[in-house]
Amino acid sequence: MQQEDKTPETDLIDNTDAAAQDAATAGSVDDRIAELEAQLAEQQAAVLYAKAEGENIRRRAADDIDKARKFALEKFSNELLSVKDSLDAALNVGSATLESYRDGVELTSKQLTSVFEKFSIVEINPAGEKFDPNKHQAISTVESDAEPNTVVTVLQKGYTLNDRVLRPALVMVAK
Repeated sequence: MQQEDKTPETDLIDNTDAAAQDAATAGSVDDRIAELEAQLAEQQAAVLYAKAEGENIRRRAADDIDKARKFALEKFSNELLSVKDSLDAALNVGSATLESYRDGVELTSKQLTSVFEKFSIVEINPAGEKFDPNKHQAISTVESDAEPNTVVTVLQKGYTLNDRVLRPALVMVAK
């Protein structure tokens, strides 16, 4: 059998190699820790950025909603101004006859109807139709030759906006 002879010099070389390996391993672990800490800091910054961006989007959306509410009637209001101007002009006429007032009111009514059409406001005039509680409000029932539950008289026209009832028509219904 052969025995290896180890001299103190061989032991010293082996220990030096092990220490170098330990130092290299420790160096790579430190480098890896530094690398992971850098990645962690980068990810934390990305999370903060995403949170800030989300908050900015939420705030901008809230501002847009507020502006939409505040100025929703702007176009409609501008259109109504021409109707108001026509009414004011009729009141400022010095020597007007009943006929000229009638003509002016008819023109103003046409202007208003045009504005209503532009903004999808539709008149409900249910004379002769079946009573519909979703669109009509019955004030009373009257004796009539008409079929029961039929609108006999319209006291006040109703209106819808995009098929949604703004104001129901006030009607009298046949018994």
